[in-house]
Amino acid sequence: MGVNVNFDIATVVSDIKMAVSGILGKDVSTWRGFAEEQVTALAKQAKLIATGYASGELTDDDTDFFLDGLEAMAENFAQTLRGLVLITIEKVWNAAVGVLHDAIRTALGPIGKAIPGL
Repeated sequence: MGVNVNFDIATVVSDIKMAVSGILGKDVSTWRGFAEEQVTALAKQAKLIATGYASGELTDDDTDFFLDGLEAMAENFAQTLRGLVLITIEKVWNAAVGVLHDAIRTALGPIGKAIPGL
């Protein structure tokens, strides 16, 4: 075929970094806001349990009940954060693959469009 392939590795690396950085910056900002809100709620709930127990307003059974709820809140927080991380990983992977496919298509010119799945 003898096609001249102009593939600039430095440009592709830069494009991948830029795409990934954009995703990570946006998503990490979202995580921070969510995490701040959730850990504040957890801390407030813990304080209510401690002060309620110390004042005698909560019995041992009440305290156990509220501690179970607090543990459930913490687990839900962790599971939600895990889900957000997995979604971000998928976005990063898709962005990197998209940049790589575009680089291959661009380097091959007209024949790049003929490659299935690209």
